[in-house]
Amino acid sequence: MNLKKINRALISVSDKSELSKILKVLKRFKVEILSSGGTYKKINRLGYKSIEISDFTNSPEILDGRVKTLHPKLYGGILFKRNNKKHQKQIKKIDIKKIDLVIVNFYPFEDAVKTGNDKKIIENIDIGGPTLVRAAAKNYEDVTVITDTNQYIALQNEMKKYRGSTSLDFRKILSRDAFLETGYYDTKITEYLNKSNNYSLPPKKKLIGGNLVENLRYGENPHQDASVYSLNKEINIKQLNGKKLSYNNYNDIFTGISLSKSFTKNYSTVIIKHANPCGVALDKRKINSYLKAYECDPTSAFGGIISCNYKVDKTVAKEISSKFYEVVVANGFETGALKILKRKKNLRLIDSSSLRELNFEQNTSIMNNFLSQTSDTGIFKKGDFKVVSKVRPSNETLKNLLFTFNVCRFVKSNAIVISQSNATIGIGSGQPSRLDSCKIAVSKMKKLRKIDSKEKVVAASDAFFPFVDGIETLVQAGVEAIIQPSGSIRDKEIINFANKTNTILVFSKTRHFKH
Repeated sequence: MNLKKINRALISVSDKSELSKILKVLKRFKVEILSSGGTYKKINRLGYKSIEISDFTNSPEILDGRVKTLHPKLYGGILFKRNNKKHQKQIKKIDIKKIDLVIVNFYPFEDAVKTGNDKKIIENIDIGGPTLVRAAAKNYEDVTVITDTNQYIALQNEMKKYRGSTSLDFRKILSRDAFLETGYYDTKITEYLNKSNNYSLPPKKKLIGGNLVENLRYGENPHQDASVYSLNKEINIKQLNGKKLSYNNYNDIFTGISLSKSFTKNYSTVIIKHANPCGVALDKRKINSYLKAYECDPTSAFGGIISCNYKVDKTVAKEISSKFYEVVVANGFETGALKILKRKKNLRLIDSSSLRELNFEQNTSIMNNFLSQTSDTGIFKKGDFKVVSKVRPSNETLKNLLFTFNVCRFVKSNAIVISQSNATIGIGSGQPSRLDSCKIAVSKMKKLRKIDSKEKVVAASDAFFPFVDGIETLVQAGVEAIIQPSGSIRDKEIINFANKTNTILVFSKTRHFKH
């Protein structure tokens, strides 16, 4: 058990909100307190005694507070090994007093980054705090280290249980948490410096810092462990109802949000199944947007998730509640809509109104390695495309093509999407052969949707057609306009085929694979 009595504590905290909780138990066990600057003043205001660090070290704070705790009397008191006779002689000779407890939390660097003020950001890089924490965490055999206000209650309970002492197991857990805290803190600093400078090459080392959101019931399958972490302080989505989210739920939710929020005009509804869109629609009316998305593929929609870029109202809620879904994500829910949807106790309702940032970094872990890339969420511009056919698209047809191409980049490769009037009517996804994806998309279109002869049927491919057979399959099925990336050695053959069949053909300057 290796109990260690706490006789002296060093407290230097940026977040002083919960100090009273820990001061009470320290007073009970007659622990001497050392503190610095604002922490010293706060402790005194709360009615507790404390020795200011500058008095303890006989060394004043300097450089506008940049140097407060960097002193041998502090680090010697933290780092010396209590059972080492050589260390004992040294600290006695130079009059260093042992420090048994270090309570530190860091300057709010992440909050400073949000201000965009570079000087403020740099001044919020904590030096003394992480150094104290690392010293205490290294010497966990003898020293207890607290880095989070959420640990105060655990420390209270530990000290009460062991009459002012802590156990080795407890100190070891806190040591691990302390190094996680310093590592995460440094990660956020390097992230900021990477983003604020235009480096021509990626850094030689990659750090990823995440906060645990929750442990999940299991991963993709019941025998796999899983958790969800946020690279920010919070995940920015709020669950309002339903069972605990699963690994697969989160995967579908993030795909759905990325797609639905990529549309900035009109109401968009996205239905996701196994991280693939199976129905997407835009409309000026919410209910029409939902119904068109559902009608694309009702069979696949069963048990899927819905993601809306709008606030769900009662009318949409009634339609949703008449079908079976796992999750509904929206930019909020009207009170009446919530009442309707909450009647289904297991239906997860997610408010994503606080999630606005769509440009993010994608990291995929593979066999103790990970791939990293920027996101493919940029807004399309007309300059990104070129009409290469003799027949040119009307403004409406071009809008429909861009809508279809936008959906296509969120479909797993090889991807083919067929649409009409800003609503998908056939999606072929995840096939090794682009021709097979064409056949699946056509099959779904013919089986599941009535085609309005007044509006053009359009199709999108996430990469170029390597042979004419793919585009031929689409045209024979009634597709009148196609959008695809250029880059094939047979691009001229594709253009010639489009011109022979009076098909509109638009080339994108970039491809949009999703593996």
